[in-house]
Amino acid sequence: MGVKSAIKALDAFPRAEDHLMQKTQTGAFVSIIGLVIMATLFLHELRYYLTTYTVHQMAVDLKRGETLPIHINMTFPSLPCDVLSVDAIDMSGKHEVDLDTNIWKLRLNSEGYIIGTEYLSDLVEKEHRFDKNDDHKDHHEDSDKKIHLHGFDQDAENMIKKVKQALANGEGCRVYGVLDVQRVAGNFHLSVHGLNIFVAQMIFEGATHVNVSHIIHDLSFGPKYPGLHNPLDGTVRILHGASGTFKYYIKIVPTEYKYISKEVLPTNQFSVTEYFSPMNEFDRTWPAVYILYDLSPITVTIREERRSFLHFITRLCAVLGGTFALTGMLDRWMYRFLEALMKPNTRSGFR
Repeated sequence: MGVKSAIKALDAFPRAEDHLMQKTQTGAFVSIIGLVIMATLFLHELRYYLTTYTVHQMAVDLKRGETLPIHINMTFPSLPCDVLSVDAIDMSGKHEVDLDTNIWKLRLNSEGYIIGTEYLSDLVEKEHRFDKNDDHKDHHEDSDKKIHLHGFDQDAENMIKKVKQALANGEGCRVYGVLDVQRVAGNFHLSVHGLNIFVAQMIFEGATHVNVSHIIHDLSFGPKYPGLHNPLDGTVRILHGASGTFKYYIKIVPTEYKYISKEVLPTNQFSVTEYFSPMNEFDRTWPAVYILYDLSPITVTIREERRSFLHFITRLCAVLGGTFALTGMLDRWMYRFLEALMKPNTRSGFR
């Protein structure tokens, strides 16, 4: 009996006899509120436990010999597809001719609706096709000399008439696809540089009349992962009565995203600085949109993790226990407050 008495003395939750316990309406009201609060907090903590969080780590980038995918999706509302071309240069200044690219162009009317499509294959450093019937002809290196020495041929004249008609109709162009370039610093640009300079002069009557207004729907350097925001997505640059060259200086940060399932997604994130150079009649260059990129020597690893079960139990006990204690204090305060307001002879009737 002595041992049992000693154990009972350690009881932190003594219970009163049933006839000594009094149930009240205010106590029931506070209990219901407490149960609702505890259920809400339990669901919140459960969702917090099941939600993953990310941990960022940095290290030196050791990748070599890989290609860099460039996803582009841009609209040029003031340039027809027949004059718009894509060019890419690496850090050595050499044009990449045989890029494994998949680029499409969509002809747009003045209201932005699609009226035709065209597939471009290796447009880099090649003369633009003068007519759709020339799709499978070779582009000879002496094409510029031929036009310069012997005047415009029939295809060039047809090209000029076609583009002028498209400009009069307010045609635009949407360019989208993927460029696979070497993993070194470089740039690519979208412009009228694919045209012969004399043809371009006949079409636009000067560089100041080339409008490179554009909308960047998507520009990324790899697949997207949860939480990634590409700063150029949704960029709108519209010129009214002016011309010039847009340059976007991009710093690419190699990134690896590791899912909770141990799947690894190699990609890239980037920061950007924008610069606009207005064009005047004395400039010898033609307007363009340049994307100049460089790679950071640091790679970022983003890892998904889930909180431990012990952490969940600890937080759950804290919030549920705190709510229970708070509702108990509230019940006692309400009881004493009402007891002080009522007369002693009506107190039992109210409760």
